[in-house]
Amino acid sequence: MIEITPGLAIPDWEITFRASRSGGPGGQNVNKVNTRVTLAFDVVGSPTLVPQQKARILRRLATRISKDGVLQVVSQRHRTQGGNRTAALERFVELLRMALAREAPRVPTRPTRMATERRVASKKLRARVKEFRRRPDGDE
Repeated sequence: MIEITPGLAIPDWEITFRASRSGGPGGQNVNKVNTRVTLAFDVVGSPTLVPQQKARILRRLATRISKDGVLQVVSQRHRTQGGNRTAALERFVELLRMALAREAPRVPTRPTRMATERRVASKKLRARVKEFRRRPDGDE
């Protein structure tokens, strides 16, 4: 079981890992060894998540989820498959925690008197600058 939050743990069988060759520099090791790990989790088909959790994850992680509703996390930071597997799992837990976290409601505040005075003073200064740019009146 992978614990996401105190009330939510995802069974290991819902997550699949796939290894492939990593890109970038690294010489012969990169060309021969499958060290990059892709973690896949079917958000839409998960029996563990309730519909509200699924909707929240799909909305907040929309850029990382395929059309089929599968969340993919890729790790190729480490030179070993085990290290990348651990890193992908940590990132997966972090992403789900972030997606499921409740947003604190915004508490509207009033600007301070000083802030209001500064804003009005800057507007008056700007008006004065623009006034000097105008053509002089023809009366003079």
